Amino acid sequence: MKNTQRASVPNSLDRLAKFIAIHAPYEGTFDLRVAGVHVTRSSRPYTQLRHATQTSSICIIARGSKTVLVGESTYHFEPGRIAIYSVDVPVAAQVSAAPYLNLKIDLDARKIAELALRVFPHGLPRVHDDGPVVIARADDALLDAAARLLELVSRPSDAELIAPLVIDEILIRLLRGPIGSRLAHIGEVDSGVNKIASAVASLRANFDQQVDVEKLAKLVNMSVSTFHRQFKAVTSMSPLQYQKALRLQEARRLMLTAMFDASEASRRVGYASASQFTREYGRFFGTPPAKDVQRLREQGVAEERIGEQHA
Repeated sequence: MKNTQRASVPNSLDRLAKFIAIHAPYEGTFDLRVAGVHVTRSSRPYTQLRHATQTSSICIIARGSKTVLVGESTYHFEPGRIAIYSVDVPVAAQVSAAPYLNLKIDLDARKIAELALRVFPHGLPRVHDDGPVVIARADDALLDAAARLLELVSRPSDAELIAPLVIDEILIRLLRGPIGSRLAHIGEVDSGVNKIASAVASLRANFDQQVDVEKLAKLVNMSVSTFHRQFKAVTSMSPLQYQKALRLQEARRLMLTAMFDASEASRRVGYASASQFTREYGRFFGTPPAKDVQRLREQGVAEERIGEQHA
């Protein structure tokens, strides 16, 4: 008797995982043919925290699980979840289940503003939570669009012409969903998130200089007290904590990739005292500079893992 049972059709999450695995064939993060689109594979769990700076983006998790620490906040990423990073933030992360497969799409505030005008023609809804990350379940239509985006990447002509339209589709579906208001406010010029993003950009460009909170507050047209409160609400850390994370991550990168010693690296990132740098480095990374860098070299940690993070 003939078996008439039809082969099962992969669901959207399985298709997304398949295409991420194709474009990320081994450990690491891969920049794809479409600008601002990246895929990441972590083949093994790791218990030690990995520190990096996560750019403003959306991340769709297809396989595995990951815990991300941002300042005082902790977030758990699971398959079928989508995470929105409102601003660039220093993070520490560990993969608890592997393989971990993730699609990341960089956010463009101007594009979000353009699409938000269509989705919310009568004005943006209010947002009651300005935290650095928001996580929600991705519905099947959104996962299908993400899978189609990665399928298009393999075809150069389609990638150039059609992929940007699929990215717009993903953003519109997000804007129309339960976390749409959070995404929409990233593109709003006068929103607290957008203002703090400007302050963050200034901090990142001048992280080796002394933090001038009054100047940053003036830059975004806020009082100092309001700026402090809003900055911590959006990033889960104070401006000084944010700068410290940037300095220590850059110093680690310089020691690992440019072969600087701790004294030279600390000076390059703005520390006046090498002993203060060593103390703060040890508290932040859990190990003194020389021992930490030796461990990373022995483990063969690539530069990408201690630079910009593609969660």
